[in-house]
Amino acid sequence: MSAPDTRLHATCVSLGGRGILLRGPSGSGKSDLAMRLIAEAGARLVADDQCCLSRRGGELIAAAPAAIAGCIEARGVGILRLPHESEAPVRLVVDLKRQGQVARLPEPATEELCGIDVRRVEIDPFESGAVAKLLLAAGHADATLIPLNVSVEDSRRQSREGWRAMHGNDGEEETRPAPSSGGGPSRGERLRVVLVTGMSGAGRSSTLKALEDVGYEAIDNLPLQLISPTVHEGGLTNPIAVGVDIRTRNFAVRPFLDALKGLDADDALDVTMVFVDCEDEVLRRRYTETRRRHPLAQGRPLSDGIAAERRLVAPLRRRADMTIDTSTLSVQDLRRVVEAQLGLGGTSGMAVFVVSFSYKNGLPREADVVFDARFLRNPHYDDALRPLTGQDRAVAEYVAADPDYPAFLDGVCDMLHRLIPRYQAEGKSYLTIAIGCTGGRHRSVTIAERVAEFLEKEGRHALVNHRELPPEREAGDARDSDSR
Repeated sequence: MSAPDTRLHATCVSLGGRGILLRGPSGSGKSDLAMRLIAEAGARLVADDQCCLSRRGGELIAAAPAAIAGCIEARGVGILRLPHESEAPVRLVVDLKRQGQVARLPEPATEELCGIDVRRVEIDPFESGAVAKLLLAAGHADATLIPLNVSVEDSRRQSREGWRAMHGNDGEEETRPAPSSGGGPSRGERLRVVLVTGMSGAGRSSTLKALEDVGYEAIDNLPLQLISPTVHEGGLTNPIAVGVDIRTRNFAVRPFLDALKGLDADDALDVTMVFVDCEDEVLRRRYTETRRRHPLAQGRPLSDGIAAERRLVAPLRRRADMTIDTSTLSVQDLRRVVEAQLGLGGTSGMAVFVVSFSYKNGLPREADVVFDARFLRNPHYDDALRPLTGQDRAVAEYVAADPDYPAFLDGVCDMLHRLIPRYQAEGKSYLTIAIGCTGGRHRSVTIAERVAEFLEKEGRHALVNHRELPPEREAGDARDSDSR
């Protein structure tokens, strides 16, 4: 027997049959996060802004009031009507908080709704990892992990299903031919095609150059109407990468998506769309430093041009199979990401970066995993070692002599041995491991070097960056020692 409905100010989506209830005041990001879950993870809308909750058969059921079923508010766009589920069993309650209000390692929490205890978590809806965290949290809600061994092809399919849920299929049936039982080209025989687009100044040209360096034939600013004839040109043996952005002749979002749809329907092609992005503040700095004019500024402030472009290309970012954020990547780092994800060695991998840093200057914004080395003995207090760095042998030996050093390094390496394959299976393009100490010159540098050596032995070439060291100090005499 069902209990009477309870009306709640919340948004709900269904992910793999599990209901995720998003709570927060108006403007907290409930609808925005729901749309990201729909577009990026293949979730289905249940209710937006108002949810009817009821107890049925020992489960908490969420549904939408009849008047707003299938509708979601997209701030700045209007009311969108989406495919939706009539109801879903709630497995997770998510309270939306601003950055700095979310506990780093919270105690497990539940909340009783309609007499049912449901797991509750807090999250910042606007952080880049919000969707990935909810995917994992929803999987853990009933002690069952969401499978992480998802293939690249499955990931692309889920992305496209999310796109169709948000934008429909223009009334047409899916045009990709059904897989043939025989006689068709195998995946190994398909021509690899990478379409590279993104924000102006984010690094699209550098991405194309990196693809060219690993064996692609790269073409930049190809007019949209020539993409299909170029890709289908007979005799192509090398994979092809095509760059397209708002400066491309006759550029428009819909024709670009139509061209992509036509390529994607050809079973002889293995198509990947890459969106190269960057934080607005970094884009402004790059344009200021190079004194280039933004193509959409047109006499307006640079910030207006960037904002206009971001609105224009937002559908492309949502549709992309892969997004690369270059905000903190050097050209060499970007090449590493491209080679790992789109290289021609037969398998795609994950680029791994190891960063040492000073806590006085703040955590690296891009860090995925952080280790704190401040408990180790500090060479700074040794007058002979203070001018040196963790790349110098004397400092490395001093740090390694700490009685807790071996167990700490072994623990870090053992943890990374377990975590990195899971991150890669999740589909991450790159992973940043950050190691910090007080000044960022001694202990963290030594540990970062040792971790990089361990990763090399694991068959993962890691790029090391010592944030607090000037470029002339990026080579020392301790790198070749084996202190582990």
